[in-house]
Amino acid sequence: MKNKRFYFIGIGGIGMSSIARFLMQKGAEVAGYDKTSTPLTKALEDTGVQITYDASVETIPQGFETKETSVIFTPAVPATHPQKYYFETQGNIVQKRAVFLGEITRNIPTLAVAGTHGKTTTTAILAHLFSATKQLFTAFVGGLVQGKNSNLISSGMDTILVEADEFDRSFLQLYPSLACITSIDPDHLDIYGTKAEVETAYRQFFDQIQSVGIVEKNIPFPGITYSIQEQADYFISNLTPEGFGYRFNLHTPKNTFNAVYFSQLGLHNLSNALAAFALASQHGLEEKDLADALSSFQGVERRLQLLLDTPKHLLIDDYAHHPTEIMAVYETLENAYPDEKKCVVFQPHLYSRTQDFMTAFASSLSCFDQVFILPIYPARELPIAGVSSTALAEKIAVNKEVRLLQKEEIYGALKESPARIKVLLGAGDIGLEVADLQQKLSQNENV
Repeated sequence: MKNKRFYFIGIGGIGMSSIARFLMQKGAEVAGYDKTSTPLTKALEDTGVQITYDASVETIPQGFETKETSVIFTPAVPATHPQKYYFETQGNIVQKRAVFLGEITRNIPTLAVAGTHGKTTTTAILAHLFSATKQLFTAFVGGLVQGKNSNLISSGMDTILVEADEFDRSFLQLYPSLACITSIDPDHLDIYGTKAEVETAYRQFFDQIQSVGIVEKNIPFPGITYSIQEQADYFISNLTPEGFGYRFNLHTPKNTFNAVYFSQLGLHNLSNALAAFALASQHGLEEKDLADALSSFQGVERRLQLLLDTPKHLLIDDYAHHPTEIMAVYETLENAYPDEKKCVVFQPHLYSRTQDFMTAFASSLSCFDQVFILPIYPARELPIAGVSSTALAEKIAVNKEVRLLQKEEIYGALKESPARIKVLLGAGDIGLEVADLQQKLSQNENV
């Protein structure tokens, strides 16, 4: 890859940017396009990546417009994108991100994490375990790992750790040595159509695992099992909350480790930690070292991230964009703060997902005492008639306070909210508001 040129269409995506970083580390020249400037694109530009925010062919940086440039695009990019059309017509090698990632991993031992929920956190914990035990590895993570401030963690190329994304059936480009599946809930029905087709794709992915497949025990695939609820090949017992995490006994097929500590709240996060532990264990890493390392995991940005904890405001930010994920956040906070009122600001992600799960979204959001809903973040989609934040708000339980907000109204609404627990949820651009809200609410504490 040294001295080769790569052009990314959609370079600001969390999965695209990690591959761009990887290629830069390998000595390649990298440039790309995205719709808007974000902290991710700015970080890439700081490393020397040329990025244009204009889709016209004329803005492709000099030297990258030639036929020798390899082009990588995200499936969210429309077929009519001018730059994509230009490169395809010219005869360049033009590949989806998933295809290119499959090529990177093809001849290297690869551990993959699949599942509707938990992929990013599980992969981040797995990378932490490999790092803490001084392995030579490269991890492509679908979020910014706290303490590293990066979505690419790399110390070598003995092993690759990667998320196996079900969107657009991307994970079917992977043939990992070991893999786990954390959950199989319906999602991306704009791609799959039915729950049965989702399950079919996961089964195909499972069949592509070269060695060991690991599954949460409720998933009916014939793999090694893990569970935080019941006995399995890997399971926990004597679970007690402690601080901002949990103390428990960890059982493996070979060993039992007592009084293990995991440093994050949320039973869903504890399940992710157990999945990561099982993967690392099956890869052959020393289990005692892995158990010790769970206590020092710092978390992932926008995954139950504690931003502020004061007498007036406890501010949490999370990427949750599926009803199951919203419920997991609520239940975590209800268990940790049972006597305090809870307010949520939710930005729905995609018209199709909002349409598919309208009732379930309303049900999970209704658990909060106060609900603020932003306009739907469309990403790659056009509006769907009858699908709106207004329609979602109308389905929220009648005894709840519900308001529609624009992004510029979030601070005022949170400042006036009587709830101390304040939660920001969504996979769109709500995350760009976090730093400003954190600063303003912190200043408001003393007003």
